[in-house]
Amino acid sequence: MEFNLADLFEHAVEQYPDREAVVANGERRTYSELEERANRLAHHLADAGVAPGDHVAVYAYNIVEWAEAMLAIYKIRGVCINVNFRYVAEELAYLLDQAKPVAMVFQRQFADRVGEVAPKVASLRHLIVVEDGTDLDTGALGAVPYEQAVASGSAERDFGPRSGDDIYLLFTGGTTGMPKGVMWRQEDVIFALGGGIDPTNGERVDRPEELAEKGRNGGGTFFPIAPLMHGATQWGVLQNLSKGQRIVLIDKFDAHGVWKAVEEEKVNVIMITGDAMARPLIEAVDEPRADGAEGSYDLSSLFAVASSAALFSPTLKDAFMERLGVIVSDAVGASESGANGVGVAVKGQTAPEGGGITIKAVPDSVVLDDDLNPLPVGVIGRLGRKGNIPLGYLGDPVKSAEVFRTAPDGTRYVVPGDYARLDGDGLITLLGRGSATINSGGEKIFTEEVEGAVKDHPDVYDAIVVGVPHERWGQTVAVVVQPRVGREPTLEAIQEHCRTKIAGYKVPRVLRLVEETRRTPTGKPDLPWALSVCTD
Repeated sequence: MEFNLADLFEHAVEQYPDREAVVANGERRTYSELEERANRLAHHLADAGVAPGDHVAVYAYNIVEWAEAMLAIYKIRGVCINVNFRYVAEELAYLLDQAKPVAMVFQRQFADRVGEVAPKVASLRHLIVVEDGTDLDTGALGAVPYEQAVASGSAERDFGPRSGDDIYLLFTGGTTGMPKGVMWRQEDVIFALGGGIDPTNGERVDRPEELAEKGRNGGGTFFPIAPLMHGATQWGVLQNLSKGQRIVLIDKFDAHGVWKAVEEEKVNVIMITGDAMARPLIEAVDEPRADGAEGSYDLSSLFAVASSAALFSPTLKDAFMERLGVIVSDAVGASESGANGVGVAVKGQTAPEGGGITIKAVPDSVVLDDDLNPLPVGVIGRLGRKGNIPLGYLGDPVKSAEVFRTAPDGTRYVVPGDYARLDGDGLITLLGRGSATINSGGEKIFTEEVEGAVKDHPDVYDAIVVGVPHERWGQTVAVVVQPRVGREPTLEAIQEHCRTKIAGYKVPRVLRLVEETRRTPTGKPDLPWALSVCTD
């Protein structure tokens, strides 16, 4: 047995065959049922010519077939390609041109987009369509119905040995540019974010079997709300399936739908992506139930709310702790680095001066200067990680050389560009995205810090901060605000509020009000859009 994603899942199947593995939109699979269907689909893909190392795209919302397809692909040593369901045809064409999949599993509702793009993708030779209640025609595509594909394959697990060197590939969200494929060895991704290391204390497992053994005392129920095409949800699903845990999925985010699922499935942990999900969720707690039932949702099974990938404001963390009595945590990492660490919220805690959250860093996380020298306590540098890190970006040696760098002493680091500060005792404070940092008159301004201050204003529902050109200072701070219903905050009111939270030079000088801010399905801000709003 190897540190391989399919091997880890199969070992959990052997230990807990009758446990429920996945609950998704009314569909249920035990571990043995999930295994059988993944085996059948894997054999179908192999019979269709998918070979080890070949890429297979999955284009769907959070449905049980996503999990089945992902496992099937890894079983035959293929490489799963995550497709953003929000992409228009041009973006989809770019992704598929980069990824070069030989096969694709897609929901029927995306048939028109697939039909427009697929004929232009030379590598793509096999399509499988998942029924979803829509009636778009796939006849011209020659797509095989998903259930037919599953039924045609053998249920046997006879795929031969796999390796920790098998590839895991994740395409980034592309919030500041086009998506890039981050290539990992599977063993490295398991130790970076797949459960091979405990992010709270840095302890590593010694044997692959240890992951399944962690579930011997009973399985918990984990509910990742972000899309499966997002890395954090993929990692959460794969990690928890390797431990014999139970996964709940819903196809689209809806706050009341989330709480109803928590109530019905007795969920223990939900995973969100910052304020974009946290705010509607906490507001829904006090709203009338969407299903018309009396009373409030029974959320007594829930003991933790974990956030990743996006800003989670201290005031919202306090609201979750006060209203629900749960543990609230931030997991910090990136597609390129894996987990850098975890921060557990304390009631009444505010963001540290000049920064965002403070995390207990995993042992391989460091703060570096521009020459890759580790920095001492209190000095701002770039957040990096060594050890189990990716091989690089797919087909992009130039960008790979910029982000995956080797120090003079031979240590290889991944340095995505985010600013951070070492605070001692293994703590690191995150300051901001390097690509979004504002330089105003020589002063660095971290947009996350300003966003946190703006969103603390009672009239603000959401905010995105960007730097806009300024004749004297080079750049100045601008903010796009989605007000609360019936409110219309002024620039002066925002400025007065922010001056109680942050230094004067960080206070926004430009305000644009919009009906709704634009964010990716994973909660990340659409920065090009925000910049255009502020500069038009």
